[in-house]
Amino acid sequence: MSTVLEVERAKRKHPLQRLDSPSKGFSGALHNDSFGGHFQYLTIIGLTICTLSFACGIIADITNSRTFFLLKNYLSLTAAPLELLISLLYWSLRLIDTSLVIPPDLPMLPLATDLTFHLFPAIFLSLDALLLSPPWPTSPVNPNAPLVTLAMSTVLAFAYWFWIEVCYERNGFYPYPIFALLGLWQRVGLFLGSAVTMWVVGGGLRAVYAYVNGFERVEGKRD
Repeated sequence: MSTVLEVERAKRKHPLQRLDSPSKGFSGALHNDSFGGHFQYLTIIGLTICTLSFACGIIADITNSRTFFLLKNYLSLTAAPLELLISLLYWSLRLIDTSLVIPPDLPMLPLATDLTFHLFPAIFLSLDALLLSPPWPTSPVNPNAPLVTLAMSTVLAFAYWFWIEVCYERNGFYPYPIFALLGLWQRVGLFLGSAVTMWVVGGGLRAVYAYVNGFERVEGKRD
């Protein structure tokens, strides 16, 4: 049996070739030839929103545009809690078992790259939210902020779940190994828990903001 496996492996990989190719692991991710491409990964989705947020921020800085500043704040409202969630999930699962988030045939990222993908965006977005943003994208503070962020977190979590199931139907594999280990209701629990966690960290950011910057006093009624 082992001889047969070795023969099959040799067909996919030259003796001097470092990793299997073609394969559904690193080769598939690198070549981006599967349905959904890199956007199967929550990390890439988070980095994309983060990039858009900071792009709007730098345009606002250069042009002094209130429109781009407001757009940056709304994007950050999603990006900051999402990146915090990604960091919490990724590093927690890494501590439990690396194979839950990294396929067996995918090499470990260099530490600097790993931190760039899974930690620094959360730190930079948190600093932007705490030091360079109003307490809410509009002023005065929206009293329904907790409900808005809970709804946003839930929609985002289950939209991502629907998206990876569509990709799974086309590709035959999940982007993260943990999804393949869970049953239907376990995946429901995972995404529901992720939505609640994203909501909690968003609320935590608002609480820290109030502690650092104080509370906004609202006079009169909102229109």
